[in-house]
Amino acid sequence: MIRSPLITVMTDAVMKAARSLKRDFGEVEALQVTLKGPGDFVSAADRKAEKTLREALEKARPGYGFVMEESGIVEGSDKSHRWHIDPLDGTTNFLHGFPHFAISVGLERDEQLVAGVIYDPIKDEMFVAEKGKGAFLNNRRVRVSARREMPQALVGCGIPHLGKSGHGQLIRELAAVSVRAAGVRRSGSAALDIAYVACGRLDIFWERGLNSWDMAAGLAILREAGGFASDADGGVNPIASGSIACGNEILHRELLDVLKSARA
Repeated sequence: MIRSPLITVMTDAVMKAARSLKRDFGEVEALQVTLKGPGDFVSAADRKAEKTLREALEKARPGYGFVMEESGIVEGSDKSHRWHIDPLDGTTNFLHGFPHFAISVGLERDEQLVAGVIYDPIKDEMFVAEKGKGAFLNNRRVRVSARREMPQALVGCGIPHLGKSGHGQLIRELAAVSVRAAGVRRSGSAALDIAYVACGRLDIFWERGLNSWDMAAGLAILREAGGFASDADGGVNPIASGSIACGNEILHRELLDVLKSARA
């Protein structure tokens, strides 16, 4: 795995946050039996993990700005660098004791994503990448899959949850994709879905209604793994549009064609 000072800073911060999340996950599983439910507890766990990440990153890289799920945008004195942080990607999974969630930290330098770390504390899987140095899962170099045809592809997607719009569009897109692909999966963590494309577990992935902290680390990892990404309509900036479509070059292009056909 990459051992640069930057990646060391990022992985150390993520591991500190992961320790409390793992403890809290054990507690939230027990809370399932209560009538009140664990919603408030999970929100506290989320905020605690974000605080841990911010304090560790500020200490190591003072002046960098932050874009965070819980605390919003924090301007830094260093205008060239911003961290994009999701302390708990897969909150609904966590809330239900479903063991699939991650901590995601991406670094933006001069409006370019240059490094990413995504850590799944339950599976102890660390995805890392730094621009020009490749992408890794723990100590193994990873690449996107080499499949070239949609009928052999395993596809990941996101589904709008309660309170979000876009359900009708998703149903049309899902219908168009599912009749062409080997299978479709919805995991509940966009960060891990993108990381899974980077390491070949998924061949392609798309989702709408995302934020920068959902995608930043994953995009850095995906590109170092040889993947291609756009927004779900083929635009060049997923972060700005709030949507993503990604995969290897051939399947990414085919996915965009299928999604376009669903809009016709």
